[in-house]
Amino acid sequence: MLSLLLLIPLIQLATLSSAQGTTCNATSLCPSSAPCCSEFGYCGTGEFCLGGCNPLHSHSLDSCLPNPVCKSAQHVFTDNSRILSNVTHFDGNATEWDWTLDKGNMLNTNTSGGELALLLTKDNGGTRISSTRYLHYGTVTARIKTGRWGGVVTAFITMSSVKDEIDWEWPGAKTTEAQSNYFWQGFIPAQTNGATHGGLTDTFSNYHDYTIDWQPDTLTWLIDGGVVRTLKKSDTVNSNGIALYPTTPARIQISLWPAGIEGNPQGTVQWAGGIINWNDPDYVAAGHFYTLIQSINVTCNDPVNPSPDVTSYVYTPNTTTSTPGIDFSNKTTINGAASGHVTNPLLILGATAAGLFLIQFF
Repeated sequence: MLSLLLLIPLIQLATLSSAQGTTCNATSLCPSSAPCCSEFGYCGTGEFCLGGCNPLHSHSLDSCLPNPVCKSAQHVFTDNSRILSNVTHFDGNATEWDWTLDKGNMLNTNTSGGELALLLTKDNGGTRISSTRYLHYGTVTARIKTGRWGGVVTAFITMSSVKDEIDWEWPGAKTTEAQSNYFWQGFIPAQTNGATHGGLTDTFSNYHDYTIDWQPDTLTWLIDGGVVRTLKKSDTVNSNGIALYPTTPARIQISLWPAGIEGNPQGTVQWAGGIINWNDPDYVAAGHFYTLIQSINVTCNDPVNPSPDVTSYVYTPNTTTSTPGIDFSNKTTINGAASGHVTNPLLILGATAAGLFLIQFF
């Protein structure tokens, strides 16, 4: 079981401009001249301060733009009108866009009443979409058909700006099981917290509903409405009294990425089902591998209900734990817009076969 966080270089999401910036991490914060630490660990301004900007590694906790506040919604994909296909044009306006295409290629098909296909090719390095709004506790359910090819990984996760992460993953050709996992602030334990859940009908041919039910004290994973795993926050407390439990606002992300490629760690390749076969008949016929998304349902459950003027979450100091505080705010999330004030502090608490599917695309 691996974390998508660890494999950012594999999906090749970093832009050329970020590669030219100063690196940032827990021991090397960004300078005031380039105050924002991007999700890829480079300092800069502008787009570096948007989604995924890590406040703990930036010049200060308020260097990053505020995170757009959660909004309960049912997202369907009969078209791409709510997905910004060029993430470099995103300015933080979560009212205008529900999702960004961060990398790769996507297509729509109407084989089952409207679906979004994320594509993987030998050249595109994988595809990922991210929600523009953040979830700070609540429930998110994705109705997905996964991939079925060795070395290819489908992932549905929540990822916070400080690398709190909750995962559903489907590695390789294992189409009768799903894997759950979680991480706290990017910390990778000697033995990860993953679990495997089997007995599913073919996850490539059949849609299943995969749910992350994330609450302040419990984290539950469900498949088709049935609980397959529950984690208590109290069970994650380490010897220093710190709960290694996701607590910070997170984006929803779904991706298809190439774990089974030359140059990746052997353990990663083995977990994903081996080296990708680019001569697979499915790939040859279509020119890509794919995963399908039919819907994503989000129900917010903030520890305190936001007032009508709340637009965002902001990070604040918290001297009693190793995790910063989270406040509601009416500060803008839009790059270059006027600012606001902080309010209401919170507690940290298709087709069924590849051939028919591909006919719909081409």
